[in-house]
Amino acid sequence: MNTSLLIRGASRIATPVGSCARRGVDLGKLWVEEGAVVRCQDGLIVFLGSEAEHDRRFPSPDKTLDAGGGCVIPGFVDPHAHPVWAGSREDELNRRLAGESYMEIARSGGGINSTVRATRAASASELLEGTLRRLDTFLLYGTTTLEAKSGYGLDLDTEIRMLEVIAAAGERHPVDLVPTCLAAHEIPPEHRDNPEAWVREIVELIHPEVARSGLAEAVDVFCEEGVFDLDQTRRILADAPRYGWKIHLHADELTPLGGAELAVELGALSADHLMCVTEAGMAALASSKTVAVLLPGTSFFLRSGYAPARRMIEAGCAVALATDCNPGSSPTESMPQILALATLGMGLTVEEALTAATLNAAAALGRSGELGSLEEGKRADLVVLNEPTHHHLVYHYGVNPVRHVVKAGRVVVQDGRRVQAR
Repeated sequence: MNTSLLIRGASRIATPVGSCARRGVDLGKLWVEEGAVVRCQDGLIVFLGSEAEHDRRFPSPDKTLDAGGGCVIPGFVDPHAHPVWAGSREDELNRRLAGESYMEIARSGGGINSTVRATRAASASELLEGTLRRLDTFLLYGTTTLEAKSGYGLDLDTEIRMLEVIAAAGERHPVDLVPTCLAAHEIPPEHRDNPEAWVREIVELIHPEVARSGLAEAVDVFCEEGVFDLDQTRRILADAPRYGWKIHLHADELTPLGGAELAVELGALSADHLMCVTEAGMAALASSKTVAVLLPGTSFFLRSGYAPARRMIEAGCAVALATDCNPGSSPTESMPQILALATLGMGLTVEEALTAATLNAAAALGRSGELGSLEEGKRADLVVLNEPTHHHLVYHYGVNPVRHVVKAGRVVVQDGRRVQAR
């Protein structure tokens, strides 16, 4: 459809620029223009600049969105999330507050396997309805593109069902979903005494079937002590090139296992978590294209240490941010909350955090050429804030700062509400 949208009345536009991840001092550099307008045409950005210049070059738009003095930023890209599950794990919160660790709860039957039991028992329609509700919340908080992992099935049928739900949700919802197969999320109860049998089942049965289905774009493994060690992870990911899958890796979350180095060795798009990354791991990431995806919501919710973000930035790593939305360790869909934790908890500046949650996050999904910044030729995914500057993303924390959301040139959230119900 040949449709156009003009966003006018903004206090300013604030965006990173470029088609690859920003590093070092460049992470904190934004293009900021006061009083500028944005014209969207056929889902893409075709103009950013003064309204007078726009009016000289373009005819009147089909539609106009008044930003009302708010700041315009790119739509958030969330490069690590688990939005499909059934059940709830709020009972684990008090157990952690009483001193039990995440791994102790998991060994007692809680943790990921608790969600696995509920997800296996849920129908596809139940999983879809829950996923769509979460996507509504993601969208209201400004997320326009979201990685979506499987991993709460831990058997062939449920893993396929989760990926089918991701595909169905992506067809029905404005948020773009990037599907990732995470069958290697945990060792299921039926294989607890023989983890090698589960590794073989993933490699010989689940991955080939998922590849035949065409339902996944990427693959991931929880590389961690007590889950999948370095050798097992390497074997599980060995088939990724044959299937045309990109690689992500849960790395160095609870122990300094060397997951960051393995991610670089395998050419992964991202190494995620990294709370326990070593100096050698940071050096490997800094010398590679692998993006370090940091998940401060998990550290906050588990009351564990944050990833060494400042040291990673100073070392030259490409740093991105994500929610890690999941029912056990980070039950949030709010990227603005993640920016607040990244700045106040990990020491990023607001500008660094905004770049990490947009352009660098897009790079972690292999999409920085089309997403993550407001530039002519890129997809018209943008957010209008309730406040005049991007600093209010952190300064006015604990509230939803999003007034409008535009997805592919179409207004999908206006005045804080969905424009069209699903």
